[in-house]
Amino acid sequence: MNSLPAPPNQPTITRRTALAGTAAALLVPVTAESAFAADEPARVLIVVGPSNHPPGTHEVAAGGRLMKHCLEAVEKPARLKADVITEWPADGEKTFADVSSIVFIGDMFPPEVMPNRDTIMKHLALIMKRGGGIVCVHYATGLEAKHVTAEGDHPLLHWMGGYFATRCKHHKSVARVFKEATIEPTKVDHPVLRGWKSFTLHDEPYINNYFGKDGPAKNMTPLATTMLPPEKPNKETVVWAAERADGGRGVGIVMPHFYKNWKLDDLRTLILNAIVWTAKQDVPKDGVRVKLPDLETFKPAAVEPPAKKK
Repeated sequence: MNSLPAPPNQPTITRRTALAGTAAALLVPVTAESAFAADEPARVLIVVGPSNHPPGTHEVAAGGRLMKHCLEAVEKPARLKADVITEWPADGEKTFADVSSIVFIGDMFPPEVMPNRDTIMKHLALIMKRGGGIVCVHYATGLEAKHVTAEGDHPLLHWMGGYFATRCKHHKSVARVFKEATIEPTKVDHPVLRGWKSFTLHDEPYINNYFGKDGPAKNMTPLATTMLPPEKPNKETVVWAAERADGGRGVGIVMPHFYKNWKLDDLRTLILNAIVWTAKQDVPKDGVRVKLPDLETFKPAAVEPPAKKK
């Protein structure tokens, strides 16, 4: 199980430490409650999938390190421990038996493009069945036609409530960089909406996302919308949450495309709230607010895309 190189002052997560962290949990039956016992930090797994996007965009490895930093900086009321991996171990269902929520970042839903796809999906199904959480960030919400049935079905649709349908026949979501996209919280009472307000960014929030052949399920809640495209505005859902019958929670967030946008406090709070909520921890009334060091700290290839040559 490969881990990402750690930035200064942060330990690298190895297979040995990952297994050590779960040894105690394997001695007793794991339930949705025991996975985040009050005396122990809730464990979050950040899975960084492959990416071939140019510098300054996606930057999934740096994004994974950034999320780990932020989650472990949270002290009250939630206590979290985050591991970052780039490969899924053969015994993942045991290694991650105590994981409360899994965060995916990468080009496409990572399990579909990582080695041993079937093993990963089998383990994920077990984790979700016991009430584990799931969050997908930007392109990690994406599925292609080869990943889904003719009607667009896929486990991710049920675990998270929707996905970005790219190069699909049953539905065509839209990926386009917008100079200005204003993200508005919906008017619902939901923990993920705490502590952040409407914000505008230059980014690629996917629109016309897919929520099922009959539309959104009753357990899916839109959390943030935007009026796009500018030439023909329509209210588009760009962040959503699902609460499953198994007790698990899922959130899809179709931003950020540009790594520089992690510095936006409201976007970052939105994402961190989602992770904390899916881990079944209390989201503070003012949201999860973490002071972020310079984005270079997390070692991206570039903080911003290189200027285009004229």
